[in-house]
Amino acid sequence: MEDLFANLGEHVTFFKKVAHFDAFGTQTRVEHKQICGESIPYYINEFWTAKQRAGHSLHEVSYRACFKPQLPRFFIERLTKPQDMVYDPFMGRGTTLMEAALMGRNVVGNDVNPLSRFLCQPRLYPPRMEEVTERLSSIDWNKPMAIEQGERDDLEPFYHPETLTQLLSLRGAFLAEEQGNHVDAWIRMVATNRLTGHSPGFFSVYTLPPNQAVIPKRQRIINEKRQQIPEAKNVAAIITKKSKALLSKLSEQERAGLAAVRSTFLTGQADAAEGIASESVDLVVTSPPFLDVIDYRTDNWLRCWFNGFDSMSLPISQLRKPKDWVEKMSDVFLELKRVLKKGGWIAFEVGEVGKGKLLLEELVVEAAMSAGLRAHGVLINDQEFTKTANCWGVGNQNKGTNTNRIVMLTK
Repeated sequence: MEDLFANLGEHVTFFKKVAHFDAFGTQTRVEHKQICGESIPYYINEFWTAKQRAGHSLHEVSYRACFKPQLPRFFIERLTKPQDMVYDPFMGRGTTLMEAALMGRNVVGNDVNPLSRFLCQPRLYPPRMEEVTERLSSIDWNKPMAIEQGERDDLEPFYHPETLTQLLSLRGAFLAEEQGNHVDAWIRMVATNRLTGHSPGFFSVYTLPPNQAVIPKRQRIINEKRQQIPEAKNVAAIITKKSKALLSKLSEQERAGLAAVRSTFLTGQADAAEGIASESVDLVVTSPPFLDVIDYRTDNWLRCWFNGFDSMSLPISQLRKPKDWVEKMSDVFLELKRVLKKGGWIAFEVGEVGKGKLLLEELVVEAAMSAGLRAHGVLINDQEFTKTANCWGVGNQNKGTNTNRIVMLTK
């Protein structure tokens, strides 16, 4: 085992802890694989729980392909200290930032989709329930903003006319103010999260899970197949209920801690984060788009519309060829190398795609090495311990991303 750590230098402490990790009753298994001419160690274990509800209530905002908060926590608590800077260049719903902020770290987030900022920033400045209730009671719910007939036609398969009137009133109240306060930002975030879903806790008729919205044509087919029509919903009541759930675990100590956190939010490409100073970041924890697995534009069309912009106009990369993905990530890694402190870490999470035939960590290592970064190892968080061959994509389940695969990088 000691031979494994011989060339790790100052990074030996972290990997020794990983190699001897057994918090869930299983010893870490270590395998090696040749990638780009290097022998890369794989550390395979259950490093964090698979329980859905084990994280803080503030995390309960749905988004496509988001990882569990236990993933960033594993690295934040081992590789940073309070007031260190944690960065996520593909922040999505902001899981890394929320977890880091709850642990007293300062945060920087970036995403090409401005929706990410609307979903994350309000949870760093959570209001009190009485503030939410008071603001909701002040809204004129029968003053809908005008929309084009085509927009109305797109929305009618999802919402009862009374619900749509409330939503258009709320949307109008938000879009009329260029600078809203933290209470409005919170309500906007919660409303965005409740637009569509498959339970009574959403504004819409029954549709796909809340982390994606089908196109109107597809929703009409769902309505016809299920023989359903949208029912009237009380928008304010749903926002109130969800707000209570999100704030249910927030202590006064945590509220004060969040207030002390320094946060920066950027909207743009991950390979050009000009708003971040060089060598200012202690830890990067992120997960990039996986080739063409997720169509973020289409899935978020309704959420983006509610917040006043067209998702189809966003410069979101849909890279279908591994070569193109490596080239794009190489540029991202050059930028991460610029902002990372000496001694800082990058935990770069990817998954299996193509039914386990393409293991993206190999592409990550290739891209990182081309940018002058060093790959120290790959952590595989796997709750089902079967054959060792499974970590190489052999014999895996046929659908989805089956394991978290985190490439650990430094300058």
